[in-house]
Amino acid sequence: MSTQTKIRNAEEQDIPVILNFIRQLAEYEKLSHEVVVNEELIKKSLFLSDHKAAYCILAFSDNQPAGFALYFKNFSTFKGRPGIYLEDLFVDPKYRGKGIGKKLLQELARRALESNFARLEWSVLDWNTPAIQFYESIGAKKMEEWFTFRMTEEAMTQFIDQ
Repeated sequence: MSTQTKIRNAEEQDIPVILNFIRQLAEYEKLSHEVVVNEELIKKSLFLSDHKAAYCILAFSDNQPAGFALYFKNFSTFKGRPGIYLEDLFVDPKYRGKGIGKKLLQELARRALESNFARLEWSVLDWNTPAIQFYESIGAKKMEEWFTFRMTEEAMTQFIDQ
């Protein structure tokens, strides 16, 4: 019996599914203590704004939620064109190994190319060997010469008060 995978844009009624995937991802990454998002914040950021902060696509396997990709537009000054930054990709463990992550990434790549975007980028934790191997297997290149820097709200507050 083969499974049917469907990818579609997330809709407002999917907010509980999205929040569940976010919590599962945080648990997998050992970052559950950092999760403060709730359904209202997801609604505001993904569905209510004229200028959405982010976008989300969902994968379904035989009509069951199987994974998600949450992304936003970035911009390449050197290329002079926007791109897609994949903030999070998660496939429920019971659906892994069925090509769902690959289908989510293929959909993002298709959307980027259709919009004449310059690239598709994302980050991965250095200990997440299965993800790194998967990304390399699909032709993604690890950017050895680049480091990710982050300022939290606290760091930004301290910085502007200097």
